[in-house]
Amino acid sequence: MLYTAAAPAADRPLSPLRQELQSRLDSLARVHRVPGAQLAVHTGTHTLSVHTGTADALTGTPFTADTAVPLGSVTKLGTAAAVLLLADDGDLDLDEPAAELLPEFRLLPEVTVRHLLSHTAGLPTGPDSDSAAGTTTTRYLSAVCTAQSALFPPGTGFSYSNAGYVAVGRIMSEVTGMTWQEALRALLLEPLGIVPALLGDATPARPVATGHALNTATGLVRPAHQNLAPVEAPAGALLASAEDLVTLGRAVTGRSTVLPASAAARMRRSEPAADPGALADSWGLGLALFQQDGRVWCGHDGNAQGTSCHLRAEPDSGVVVAFTGNAGGATALWRDLAADLTRLTGIRVPTSPVTARRGRAVPLPECAGTYRNGGAEYAVKLDGAGTPTLSVDGDCPIPLVCYPDLSCDLVDPATGRHEPGGRFHRDPATGTIDRLQISGRTARRTGTV
Repeated sequence: MLYTAAAPAADRPLSPLRQELQSRLDSLARVHRVPGAQLAVHTGTHTLSVHTGTADALTGTPFTADTAVPLGSVTKLGTAAAVLLLADDGDLDLDEPAAELLPEFRLLPEVTVRHLLSHTAGLPTGPDSDSAAGTTTTRYLSAVCTAQSALFPPGTGFSYSNAGYVAVGRIMSEVTGMTWQEALRALLLEPLGIVPALLGDATPARPVATGHALNTATGLVRPAHQNLAPVEAPAGALLASAEDLVTLGRAVTGRSTVLPASAAARMRRSEPAADPGALADSWGLGLALFQQDGRVWCGHDGNAQGTSCHLRAEPDSGVVVAFTGNAGGATALWRDLAADLTRLTGIRVPTSPVTARRGRAVPLPECAGTYRNGGAEYAVKLDGAGTPTLSVDGDCPIPLVCYPDLSCDLVDPATGRHEPGGRFHRDPATGTIDRLQISGRTARRTGTV
């Protein structure tokens, strides 16, 4: 039974349920070697919050309910919500060309603010954080906003892009006269009662968690350094707790006076051509959309250096589930915890998109070629048996399994396990395969191999 305002947790007492959730979080954190984690569940009437472990494995600092965790890409949800507030006030139009606000888009005049928010602008991902560390926003955007870099005409496809949110952050600055950080605090975080915490804060106003990585040689978990470039802040610099994410989740379901219900509904509306492949079932304005039992959940996932954070919200019932963990293994912890939530509470939280039956695997020799997204090169080759393999920037090739609808799975070479990877796309005019989408990022075909 799904939580509703009328019948929380099948009328189970909250205290025993909280104890069960605490026990499972403690146990799974040990299994997955995650130093610290938080889980917050809003049932429609109550919020249950549990946490475990340490914020820093070296210092042993306790992980508390108030500890803020680097959210990675969940930051984009906050950036998008702030832009919707500006649009609701009439300070900008979601369908106006970005070039009217940012001169760097003069070569891409058809790209709109809506395209940027929904990853349908055709922009590449953008340079990695180390490469972007010493650049300015103007130089960053000038490098990606070119006809040569465009992956597809705006509004005709989906490619997850940090560069798009770098542009959105710059638009927020142009419209408000504030930095992105100042605008996010003033427009969204402080009105919601969230104590702001951002990567780069010299003196954080609240306790913060360190990300961690597992050293497979020694078996030890060690702190990881956050290397997000300052220019990338609108795409990934926010820190928050699971309880803060519940607050954000309630806002995007229209249950907050800060974000008007009409603006929240615009965020949750599926955008045309926004097919995110393995990331979600569809995409709105800053929100991933997931199908589950006839309902549409919204939310976002994010990974910083050594953290994994997840938010899911179901607008009809008001149920919100938020998780943060400070190690790479927290993604697997989240999936196991979501399964436990179903058993303990009846809440079926979607952790991945619905995968339809696609028929039997088929050979697809015509997919072999090189594909490019900005500076990243994807090479698809055929092995001796004619099986396609994928290599990104020269890494070890991973086998692909292709299906009649041009979707494909990635095959773990060690276990043989299949994971939904993405799909190939045909040029509608010529019928030839001209694009590859892997994990939500699209690469344009540039040659043969």
